[in-house]
Amino acid sequence: MFWRGLLGYLPANIVQGVVGVLTLLVFTRLLSAEDFGRYALAFSVMSIAHVAVFTWLEAAMARFWAAQEGPEAMARHFATLYRAFALLCLVFLPVAGLGLWLWPLETPLKVAIGVGLLGVPVRCAFRMLQERQRAEGAVAAAAGLDMAVTIGGFVVGLIAALMGLGGAAPLIGLAIAPFIAALIFGPLEARKGLGGVYERQRARDYATYGYPIAASLILALVLSSTDRLLLAAFLDEAAVGAYHAGYSLANRTLDVIFIWLGAAGGPALVMALERGGRPALQDAAREQGATFLLIALPAAAGLALVANPLAHLVIGEALREDAAAITPLIALSALLAGMTTYYFHQAFTLGRRTVLLLAAMAVPALANVVLNLILIPILGVTGAALATALSFGVGLLASMILGRRAIALPVPWSALGRCAAATLVMTGAVLLVPPVGGFAELAAKATVGAAVYGLCAWLLDAAGVRGHGSRVLKGLQARMAA
Repeated sequence: MFWRGLLGYLPANIVQGVVGVLTLLVFTRLLSAEDFGRYALAFSVMSIAHVAVFTWLEAAMARFWAAQEGPEAMARHFATLYRAFALLCLVFLPVAGLGLWLWPLETPLKVAIGVGLLGVPVRCAFRMLQERQRAEGAVAAAAGLDMAVTIGGFVVGLIAALMGLGGAAPLIGLAIAPFIAALIFGPLEARKGLGGVYERQRARDYATYGYPIAASLILALVLSSTDRLLLAAFLDEAAVGAYHAGYSLANRTLDVIFIWLGAAGGPALVMALERGGRPALQDAAREQGATFLLIALPAAAGLALVANPLAHLVIGEALREDAAAITPLIALSALLAGMTTYYFHQAFTLGRRTVLLLAAMAVPALANVVLNLILIPILGVTGAALATALSFGVGLLASMILGRRAIALPVPWSALGRCAAATLVMTGAVLLVPPVGGFAELAAKATVGAAVYGLCAWLLDAAGVRGHGSRVLKGLQARMAA
């Protein structure tokens, strides 16, 4: 299931990566530094509101779908989740509107936040659909829908920016595209609850499981949003824009990789545990952890090595220098965050000990606030990036230690050593490429890095890459023969 998911979700995540780059390329040029900063702040508020109110529903859909026994139980599962969603919408929208009306903000920022908050319920409906498809193993449907919404959101946001709608423009796209998807597919999903009844105890169990996950994600958003809010307080919105551009350049690229791996890996681990028990889970987790390192470790190092030419190609002139300076630190942060969230945090959800997940996230969130308060006044934008990297390192250690109290996931030490050795050789080779600047430098470094790392990983058999490559090749040959 894991490898089928990896191959199936690959096109969607390529689209995610391309759109992420295009978002920076376009919006850092079409929007002023101040408007891009307003977009970053509004995006943070939207994300926190979504997680605080709705994410527990998405988490319950992902975790409990495979545990339902029979059509009647499945109908009750859907009925409970979707009726809880409707009740939350009735409360969230008026409360969010009143809160925004009372919040003393400048009008452009208030408009951007308002658009973001309006999009929260429809994004939840869309994500519940996605989680059901992933849990069911409907890889092609989930990947196709994801690509359509990603591309549609970017196109709508671009049109809004060209119309002069400022910092709200990208958020308009993020609201309208999933709204259309939810409008088309939502009624079909809701019908899965027909014949089922809303069960208060089931909803309570789902909330008990999901709310600690939501709270931990809020703490994760504190890790990724506190720096922007404090930069706005200590400096200005232009500094927030520069930081968000650099953060997005590195973090979004790595995040796309981890989302791809997690989309295939999470359901596979749940299925392994539910159908094969702890032994099957250990085998699946060991394979996944090694695969994560095989792909993400060189990707993070590569981003750090090409920070300057990449920033000059992608980011607008007003923001690119500061963005390039923090890209290596954010790449390290993204690697640590991805391994924590998409691998070690699985222990808490698999073991249904999500309260421990909350404790694991509280440690780095508190560290992040303290470090930002210390480092931003001294180092500015670079201080925020350094605080983020240190905080995610603390979070990784906390999650490894606390996760063993839920379900102990194996640490793939052999894969880590071999992948790190191949990455070091790759780094040395890339540093020998002359810094000619522009696309030529980026292409040369990327080509050399990929070739050297691929050769070293194959020679070292890092993460069992030879066996995986042989299986993929045989699968392709079988398809061609058929």
